[in-house]
Amino acid sequence: MNLRNVAIIAHVDHGKTTLVDQLLAQSGVFRANEATTERAMDSNDQERERGITILAKATSVLWNGKAGETRINIIDTPGHADFGGEVERILGMVDGCVILVDAEEGVMPQTKFVLTKALKMGLRPILCINKVDRAHADPDRVHLETMELFEAIGATPEQLDFPHIYASGRNGWATLDLDKPNDNLAPLFDLIVDHVPPPAVAENTDKPFRMLNVLIESDPFLGRLLTGRIESGKAIPGMPIKALSRDGKMIEQGRITKVLAFRGLKRQPIDEGAEAGDIVAIAGMAKATVADTLCALEVTEALDAQPIDPPTISMTVGVNDSPLAGREGDKVQSRVIRDRLLKEAEANVAIRVTQTPGADAYEVAGRGELQLGVLIENMRREGFEVSISRPRVVYQTGENGERLEPIEEVVVDVDDEYTGVVIEKLSARKAELKDMGPSGAGKTRISLMCPSRSLIGYQGEFLTDTRGSGVLNRVFSHYEPHKGEIAGRLKGVLISNSDGETAAFALWNLEDRGVMFVGAGERTYQGMIIGENSRWDDLDVNPIKGKQLTNVRAAGKDEAVRLTPPRVMSLEQAIAYIDEDELVEVTPKSIRLRKQVLNPSFRKKRVRPE
Repeated sequence: MNLRNVAIIAHVDHGKTTLVDQLLAQSGVFRANEATTERAMDSNDQERERGITILAKATSVLWNGKAGETRINIIDTPGHADFGGEVERILGMVDGCVILVDAEEGVMPQTKFVLTKALKMGLRPILCINKVDRAHADPDRVHLETMELFEAIGATPEQLDFPHIYASGRNGWATLDLDKPNDNLAPLFDLIVDHVPPPAVAENTDKPFRMLNVLIESDPFLGRLLTGRIESGKAIPGMPIKALSRDGKMIEQGRITKVLAFRGLKRQPIDEGAEAGDIVAIAGMAKATVADTLCALEVTEALDAQPIDPPTISMTVGVNDSPLAGREGDKVQSRVIRDRLLKEAEANVAIRVTQTPGADAYEVAGRGELQLGVLIENMRREGFEVSISRPRVVYQTGENGERLEPIEEVVVDVDDEYTGVVIEKLSARKAELKDMGPSGAGKTRISLMCPSRSLIGYQGEFLTDTRGSGVLNRVFSHYEPHKGEIAGRLKGVLISNSDGETAAFALWNLEDRGVMFVGAGERTYQGMIIGENSRWDDLDVNPIKGKQLTNVRAAGKDEAVRLTPPRVMSLEQAIAYIDEDELVEVTPKSIRLRKQVLNPSFRKKRVRPE
């Protein structure tokens, strides 16, 4: 059977998962009366809630087209730069890629990032201009932009000769010529079969078995499942194999207990075994992890693994030691937290975990706030209680011993009237303007180079400044010498000075002081942050004081206490909001902000900013 392995790569929200939905539906994976869900590939809870793809996943379809019956393995990838590690890993498994570009938005930072990686690995790209039925779509402009991007990245002449196709993923049609409308995705399937070469490894079937492990997951029945593409030989259940590390050292020996191949959305066990070129999941190994080689016993050399970009942001995850600790979660010990973080680092190559000098805390480094936020959110759902510090950037040392910091490429799309405030704010954060021009429909596109540390905590402020209409995209670019001090949060916070439940009367009297983060009747403790001060300094306040009642009737009626609803923060917002001397307390049911040092007597006096 003909075989094709292809990845779908694009910027966030350009329609990768939706297109895969339609590819699955039109290839006959689902029965005619089968209930299907939207974005079928987004399988875990957080992906569904956030509407984004977090993990790269494989699926497979059978297509009976011009070239006869072909099995196409499709890998759906995330679009956010934070999950770029997922994309980098899987590109080694495929021979070609479909690069989606939104016909209205055009080429975005993440498009450039994934395309650079794909071309470096020598993949054959197919340009698919998606969402051509949008109101302000301009497919010709997008085609030119992509051409320019290919040239700028340094594509080979073969890669520059890429085919392009117009599509609407949501409506499920594709056409090679916009003047000839079509009602299905057959042209895209045929183009994949024609343009993407069959796996080059397919002729290695008679050689010993070798496979590079790319993804890892745990199954309650089968144990650890290692997914990758078979480079040579055959994987047959019961076959003895061994695992080699990158440098060729043997990790363990074992047997293949199950070989699972993707057939539509489900994995099916293959008893007769799978041949070279196919993407399969293998069960039976206990220690082997990502980037290790699984191979027959006679093989001695490991396969080359793709190097992964280093993490750029880190934060400290420690034991929750607040007065309200241990009331909601059942996993509170540092040992349990450590095991969970190491398990995550094993499966996710873009995350690095190190022990801090103090025994109860661990340094977790990743690609961005969103990636770390997703990890912490998963942990809190599993019943963990942790405290988290403010994210910090991971510095590097240059050749001459100077300090280097990560720089990100930022592309901002905002309505024309908000361009001034956005540029002003970002210039104060040491950003350098590269390009600015209209992007149609009354919007302006601004391209900047900005230090990563100045973007921590900016997202919320940006949405406020642009009245929620702006879109900010960022992707790591390179390291540069340290840019000097950048002003942080300009306002102080309101801190509770006692333990107990908040009283509506007390909060009502405190409303003049600033914005509240807690409502009435909530548990607080000394040192907990309950609101934002309207001035620059921190203020200790009493949110528990109730109204003193006397037995003397007052002439005037009591004023009704009407509270302004508090500002409730999500986990990412809380992580981005806190300062260096503050922590976020995360439990399964609540997210609280607090000072690192709870006792006000031991807290240092803040120095007035100039």
